Amino acid sequence: MCTKVIECHTLLDGISDTAIDDARLVVDDGTVQAAGPKDSVVVPAGAEIVDHSDQTITPGFIDAHVHLNGTRSFSPFERISHDVPYKTALATTDAKRLLEAGFTAVRDVGSVAALGLRDAIDAGEIPGPRIYAAGRAFSQTAGHVDMHSLPHEWVDEDRTLGVLADGVPECRKKVRQELRRGVDVIKIMTTGGMASEKDTPDHVHYSDEEIRTFTEEAHRLDVPVATHAQGSGGINAAIRNGVDTIEHAIGFDEEGVELATEHGATLVPTLSAIYRLAYDGPEHDLPDYHVRKGKEYVDIHAESIVRAYEADVPIALGTDCNGSYLHPHGENAIEFELLVSQVEMSEMDALKAGTSVAAKALEDDSIGSLEPGKHADLVVLDRNPLEDITALREDVAAVYKGGERVDSSAGEIQD
Repeated sequence: MCTKVIECHTLLDGISDTAIDDARLVVDDGTVQAAGPKDSVVVPAGAEIVDHSDQTITPGFIDAHVHLNGTRSFSPFERISHDVPYKTALATTDAKRLLEAGFTAVRDVGSVAALGLRDAIDAGEIPGPRIYAAGRAFSQTAGHVDMHSLPHEWVDEDRTLGVLADGVPECRKKVRQELRRGVDVIKIMTTGGMASEKDTPDHVHYSDEEIRTFTEEAHRLDVPVATHAQGSGGINAAIRNGVDTIEHAIGFDEEGVELATEHGATLVPTLSAIYRLAYDGPEHDLPDYHVRKGKEYVDIHAESIVRAYEADVPIALGTDCNGSYLHPHGENAIEFELLVSQVEMSEMDALKAGTSVAAKALEDDSIGSLEPGKHADLVVLDRNPLEDITALREDVAAVYKGGERVDSSAGEIQD
């Protein structure tokens, strides 16, 4: 792998508050060696020159909340009727779409396929982003991933995305089993939700003792914990008891602001999931209760994330894309646009939410910015997203992962 010098018109490095014009990056052995204005970055002898001098370069995008389930609908019966090998095969196409859209890293917070995909991608067998996988998510009985319309004995099978655990001893044993599989993050459910039939986002799930059991066991192995939390009671209980990232955060209130500031929690809003549910759900034959809850909470959701942003609570980009026709992988960059339009983030802050802030949520300091020593994961854009945030979705001209350009026609990384 030879040294590359990448010339660009504008560099947005993921950490600076301002753009770097007429910039240059030096990449060697898959990592960034230097980045900055051309007059401050020396071209090494014999380096390959890569010309993007009329384009904008950003770090590779990071989606901190996806589900690589290999599903195409919200039907619980699809999840049961299709076996794991079939769903994993579908998920490989989703991984390819994510990479081609500029998402060079994703955190999967609940699926049966992501652990295998992660390892196959790392081995170079299939194309895809860097995957940080939770394995299956944890729910109490009658909780958010206890699919209420199915017979109870079916829910804990490997082909669903959830594990049911009740009481401290069972939670401790089952989280240890998931840690044994080599997960990168533990995912729990501390409230009800949109897609679960017999609860609402305001219902608090899991006791303080149970939540602490998950966080204690995970943190013992330096594994972070994320929670699905859509009501203030479950959000605040999770933060108090050591959860690292709050997913959705629809009912984030002033107490939540204080707790998040005290404990260093990060929010992952998934605005596009609720937005699409409220406005596009009826076209996709979703259950009435699912669409009704989306419409009821969509404005509350935006208000909650505005509250967090104004209080400087860290916000990482996440979409909840699951491969369904309502929320397909590859369209994840719409989340950047909603952070700007619904939360009134600056374009720069929105970009950071999907790069450096998301990297902190994943607890990986090797990605998320274009600094010396970081992975050379980057996106080349035909337009500057600081002028129009839709460029992040509409104008991806090239994607590099580990310094190698992704071949979108073949879906493989070029040697």
